[in-house]
Parts: sequence; C-alpha cells; structure tokens
Amino acid sequence: MIFDPPLKPATLIKRYKRFLADVITPEGETFTLHCANTGAMTGCATPGDTVWYSTSDNAKRKYAHSWELTHTLAGDWICVNTLRANTLVREAIEQNIISELSGYSKITGEVKYGGENSRIDLLLQAENRVDCYIEVKSVTLLQHQQGYFPDAVTLRGQKHLRELQNVVEQGQRAVLFFAVLHSGIDRVTPANHIDEHYAVLLAQVQQLGVEVVCYGAKLSPDGISLSAKLPFFVG
Repeated sequence: MIFDPPLKPATLIKRYKRFLADVITPEGETFTLHCANTGAMTGCATPGDTVWYSTSDNAKRKYAHSWELTHTLAGDWICVNTLRANTLVREAIEQNIISELSGYSKITGEVKYGGENSRIDLLLQAENRVDCYIEVKSVTLLQHQQGYFPDAVTLRGQKHLRELQNVVEQGQRAVLFFAVLHSGIDRVTPANHIDEHYAVLLAQVQQLGVEVVCYGAKLSPDGISLSAKLPFFVG
C-alpha cells in the first residue's frame, strides 16, 4: 500500500470523542482530523507523538484529514487507521506473500455470512477447495514487550469468533488473521487481562479448528506492507 498523495506530519495535541483528534503542524496550524479507530488506542495516542495524516478531496467530508500513522516518542511506527488492515491483507494474498492462504483463484470482500448478521472481511474460493473465510484484526497494543488483542472489551470480536466456529462446523475453512501494525510488536497473545471472555473463546474455537495467522508489517510514511510471519501464543 503506497500513500498517494504522500502523508503529512503533525504533532498530536489530544484525541477525544473517539473519532477526533487535534494536531498542530510544523508551521503552527492547528486543526481537527478524523480517527478511524474505535479501540482504546493504548500507547498509540500520546500527546506529543507525531501523527502522519492523509487528506481527502471529498468536499462532503466534515473533516478532510485522516489519522493514518503514529510515530511515537519511543520511536515505534503504528498504523492506527484500522480500515487499512483488510486492504493490506488482501494485497498480501494477491501478491502471494501469505503462504498459508495461497492457491485461491477468487477473493471477495465484505460477504454476508453466519447466523448473527455478520460480514466476513475476505472470502477465498477456488475449484476443488473448500471456501476460506478470513476475519482480519489489527493489532496495535504493545505491553510487557509483546502484542495483545483486543485493546478493549469487544462483543463484536466475540461474535466473529462464534461465526468462525460455525464456518468450521459446516466443513469450510475459517481463519482469524492478526495484522500486526506496530513496529515494536514481534509476538501476539490474547489480552486475557482486558477481555477474558474473548481470550477463552479464542482458545476454544482454535481447538475446534479455527486457524490463527499472524503477520507483521513494514510501516513508513511512504506506505505499508505485510512482511514476516509472527508467532502467536494462546497464553
């Protein structure tokens, strides 16, 4: 994924109302940008961090600028725009970077499925192969020298795990894909201390056949791409 036009930097003043953040540019201009991240963003939104933002030419948008990356005072790069994760995973599959998901001829996004009114992020299909349902999650929480998911209690995430379990029970393939979008994270584990029910449920569905795939990313203001496979530990 290449950022075109290029991202621009600003210094974070504060994030508030979940979807908004105030920043100040190197030239001293202050404005509000949109934050497409519903999570807690722990460690990703510290005042004084450098924010890298994109600008939309859509005149109907109330806030033209979108928060894409954080460069923390500790030197870590983080993609805080969770809307980017699906695109990154799709690009990586199409470029045959994800060996676990190779060999499919068709890829479709946002397909309705399941019994709880859900949409799967990516559906892979090929002749003579069972369908592969992929739920993509963005990992940005770094604590105690490792990555955790989720960063807040997620009823929606729990629903997705149940839906993936049903996919396996119906004879199809189900994959939970962790896109690690934080340069300081080199391993991932369920955040039992944040959402115990999610962690327990994840261990259960994994035992029943839901696959967990975890990849890190190369991040910079020029672009983002998934790179190396990272270890995942149940805990």
